[in-house]
Amino acid sequence: MQTSAELIATELGEVNFKASSGWLDRFKCRHGIIYTTVCGEAASVDQTVVSDWQNTVLSELLKNSSPQDICNANKTGLFFRCLPDKPHTFKGEKCSDDKQAKDRLTVLVAANMDNSRKLPLLVIGKAAKPQSSNIKSIPVDYRTNKKAWMTSSIFEDWLRKLD
Repeated sequence: MQTSAELIATELGEVNFKASSGWLDRFKCRHGIIYTTVCGEAASVDQTVVSDWQNTVLSELLKNSSPQDICNANKTGLFFRCLPDKPHTFKGEKCSDDKQAKDRLTVLVAANMDNSRKLPLLVIGKAAKPQSSNIKSIPVDYRTNKKAWMTSSIFEDWLRKLD
């Protein structure tokens, strides 16, 4: 916004105008523009359950394994046509995400505990045959799912392929 304001000022012939952070804050206050969250987490994980599981079950499972044999994997959603979830909007104006682009990929990233091996990425998309002609040259394992979500069968297939 500051860069745009300075460009407009230049076009209007204002030579001494400087869109500082203070100017931006006062502008937003003057026009009732706030920085808000479109959506958020509904609930969080109970940390006592997590620590109990780590201290009892996990420690027993890891007791006889070496760090190079223990892997951690995590999936993340990649919304590749999505707008920011905290846009500037006018105070009192409803800010909803019902018009957000929902195009997504799910990406599974994994590595072993001592970081000596990074496992191949697993990318899950909606398209059974992606239209890009370069898809075969990308070093990832691509799977398809109606909603581009991780399922137990996709994870099991990926894991068996690694073994």
